[in-house]
Amino acid sequence: MELFLAGLFLAFLGGLLLLHLVGLPANWLILGALGLWLWSHPELTVGWSFLALLLALCVLGEIVEFLAQLWGGKRFGGSRRGAWAAVIGAILGGFFGAAFLFGFGAIPGSFLGAFVGSFLVELGQGYSYPAAYRAAWGALLNKVFGTVVKIGLGMAMIVLSFVHVWPR
Repeated sequence: MELFLAGLFLAFLGGLLLLHLVGLPANWLILGALGLWLWSHPELTVGWSFLALLLALCVLGEIVEFLAQLWGGKRFGGSRRGAWAAVIGAILGGFFGAAFLFGFGAIPGSFLGAFVGSFLVELGQGYSYPAAYRAAWGALLNKVFGTVVKIGLGMAMIVLSFVHVWPR
């Protein structure tokens, strides 16, 4: 029975990872679920250092996603204002995109929002159409990069937790 429950829980963690597709904070939910699992299984000798490592991975994912997006537009010739517009556009795009495709529109919405936010602000600041397009494209690419990094870190969290969840 223990093997079945551990397998079911690991599958549940994999399901939580899929919540990235609808723009939800999957890594944080994985961390919370693992914390509850470890709390409900006191026989497991997992120290706080393991949960601290998982917390660090969650924070790292957020930092990478945020900084990649800010840096992306600038790297492609955009302004600081355009980079911030991309961040705000991604948030708004994810929020409004969630209304489509049964919630799965949140991720494409955030990508599109990053692009549109950067593009419009750069045009408004007098950038030429090609320069604004290039900066917006950079914001979009780095938003995608940040999201991929967060999903990868979530996978790493699940893989690292496997040895602590699976019965010996």
